[in-house]
Amino acid sequence: MKTACAWQAGSATDAGLEREVNEDRILVDEARGIFLVVDGLGGHAAGEMAAEIAVQVINETLVDLDGDVEQRIRASITEANNRIYRLARENPHWYGMACVLTLAVAREDRVTVGHVGDSRLYLAWNSTLRKLTSDHSLIGEQEEQGEIEEQDAMRHPRRNEIFRDVGSQIREPDDPDFIQTKTFLFRSDAALLLCSDGLSDSLTSAAINAIIEHYEGDPAITARELVEAANTAGGRDNISVVLVAGSEFLGGESAKLLEARPRHATTRMRAGRAPWRAIVNRALWLIAGIILGILLWAVLDRTVSGPWPAANQINLPSPPKRITADASDSLGILKALAAAQPGDTVEVPPGRYLGPVQLKDGVEIVSTAPRQAMILSDPSAAVEAGMAVVAKGLHSGGLRGFRIESDQTHPLRTGILIENSAIDIEDMDISGAVDAAIRVDGKSRAGLLNNFLHGNSGAGIFLGAHTEARLVGNRFSDNGTNY
Repeated sequence: MKTACAWQAGSATDAGLEREVNEDRILVDEARGIFLVVDGLGGHAAGEMAAEIAVQVINETLVDLDGDVEQRIRASITEANNRIYRLARENPHWYGMACVLTLAVAREDRVTVGHVGDSRLYLAWNSTLRKLTSDHSLIGEQEEQGEIEEQDAMRHPRRNEIFRDVGSQIREPDDPDFIQTKTFLFRSDAALLLCSDGLSDSLTSAAINAIIEHYEGDPAITARELVEAANTAGGRDNISVVLVAGSEFLGGESAKLLEARPRHATTRMRAGRAPWRAIVNRALWLIAGIILGILLWAVLDRTVSGPWPAANQINLPSPPKRITADASDSLGILKALAAAQPGDTVEVPPGRYLGPVQLKDGVEIVSTAPRQAMILSDPSAAVEAGMAVVAKGLHSGGLRGFRIESDQTHPLRTGILIENSAIDIEDMDISGAVDAAIRVDGKSRAGLLNNFLHGNSGAGIFLGAHTEARLVGNRFSDNGTNY
């Protein structure tokens, strides 16, 4: 395809430091101007498969780009969505799989974007990085509306809770709450960055821009530098990057640009302006600044009463911590939670732990090996007897990757009780509950994601009359035999 604005692209993808499997997928086709980043959802093979299907379908259906490019993008993403949904229904191992994606199609001097979820597309131009897609998530919306700062959003325990995906239900191309599209001019001195949330949850936009500012002409090198920086920052998730650079794009701090600046740094005086006039102007500005400073100090001296607090009197918030539970102690989770503060994460190694685990506001509890850490009810518990996990009156927090079950010594009435709380429960395996595997009561808002609820004589999920729940990717088998 001949284009008015040539480009070159580079990419990099990595599983990160805390994930064994890379569920991200990318597509880079410079000749056709097709660039795609996909982040698989659903855990393990399911997430991988959803991402693979999305790449395959989009690559196949965008062969002919004549006509309305936006409509072709919508049709292509919708076809991927519906194929993922049908295959997930046919194969129990893939049930609940889905993905999020950002697709950019460049033609001549224009780019058209199709976007679903919390992967992102940025435009780099004139030493500024601008996000062009919207995060389809609660925290993303709050960040874009200025209700929460970028770094707070990156650390928020609900940052990965999305309300749009590709594959969880049958869709039509023009569904209003499905695909976000946008078309804009692509200058030859600009660049596009497509990335999964493994990059944007690890690096601020300023940190990303600082790396792009050193771009020297090889997009693959810059893509690898971005991935390496995300891993250095923790590498908590899969990381994928596609950088598409216009033919004249250079980073503002690149060696090539810095070398060229001295040759163009000659200062020219405007015609007709005498040197003494510039000197007088500078002097007047200096005097005005001194007067303004004196007035400001006088105002502050009148309005501020008492001495400034000493440094040791200022309570600064402590940075989020990762606390590891003691696997040799059956009360290891409870003791780790006692030391946790909002924003902290409790990491739990494989082992057997006693509940009832009372979740804490703003604290995430994560099994380091999915479903190899088990939470059992405590037969001697005087409060919340027969329960493994309890969440009451919480505004945020979450639990991910545990197994809860019953045996003769540890009978299970309710696996997880959520009451008047807003939390996420993800990737849990719960069996043996005689009341409910998960009970949501009161004015709760729960995210129940990719859980396997099976062999419970009570309900798999019980929802009270005034509750709200987002159910994505959960699997049910052999529940409710008491009813």
